[in-house]
Amino acid sequence: MLTGLGWPLLALLMAAGIALDLLLGEARRWHPLIGFGNLAMRIEKTLNRGAVRRLRGMLAWLLAVAPLVALSFFLLDAADGVLAIALHAILLYFCIGLRSLRDHNLPIADALQQQDLPAARMLTARIVSRDTEQASEADLAKASAESLLENGNDAVFGTLFWFAVAGGPGAVMFRLANTLDAMWGYRSQRFLHFGWAAARIDDALNYLPARLTALSYIVLAPTLQDKRRALRCWLTQAPAWSSPNAGPVMSSGAGALGLALGGAATYDGEVEQRPPLGSGQPATAADIRRAWRLVLNTTLLWLGMAIAAAALIHLAIPAVAHIIVKEAPHA
Repeated sequence: MLTGLGWPLLALLMAAGIALDLLLGEARRWHPLIGFGNLAMRIEKTLNRGAVRRLRGMLAWLLAVAPLVALSFFLLDAADGVLAIALHAILLYFCIGLRSLRDHNLPIADALQQQDLPAARMLTARIVSRDTEQASEADLAKASAESLLENGNDAVFGTLFWFAVAGGPGAVMFRLANTLDAMWGYRSQRFLHFGWAAARIDDALNYLPARLTALSYIVLAPTLQDKRRALRCWLTQAPAWSSPNAGPVMSSGAGALGLALGGAATYDGEVEQRPPLGSGQPATAADIRRAWRLVLNTTLLWLGMAIAAAALIHLAIPAVAHIIVKEAPHA
């Protein structure tokens, strides 16, 4: 842990950041990540040209991320004790996206249940890059469920992991890196070399959080049979996915829910046959809500584990100190 806060305080701040997110949701105006996205676009337009694109991409990543992470450290260092502590929770609030996942996906379930396919297509197009103009109900439910499972890791659990490691600045670093991967990490002609650094850095930062997320989805599967299926899907299906982190997260989540996800999806008018995810029934509107509950319950699981670790450390340290003092030789 790099924060110096101690587990009890860190767990309290984690709870505060999650509570702020669920209560307030995304900032309606002047959201920091929107401003960061605009900055990243300007940097990319300036540097994504000429030769040595990978080197330029690395420089662009540093120019976009390093100053803002350094600024978060500076603000925490300059603030007084109580304000500095509160800033950790505020930074986590700005970085985490739990309520955003709910607010973007549950309306899709509502539209599908009301058989309003045009509205469901429009809402789904806001959260995925695949084509939705001709998408069926099953296609839309599948897209939403996949988005929830994958972004549960990207928008929530990866952020919580790096908050536990380095407090507010850790959360900032992860979310900025993840945002750049979403903007630059494509294997298109434009980003194949320039976005290489953004994609690889995000893979590295997400490696442990993604596997902890996949494990959490297995733990929270309803029955032992569901847990076994989720583990089997992770072990057999994840290696087929090009993303080393999305594969474990989505395959285990789909297996835990008993859903058959993955498969065909249309991008820019071309049908892409993706590897399968999970096993069971095709997704429906009700399964979008089930996927959301899995993400929410995983958040509560992680928070509960942080609180339990804080309590254990709080009880264990005095006990160990007492034993050491008791057994130390007296002069």
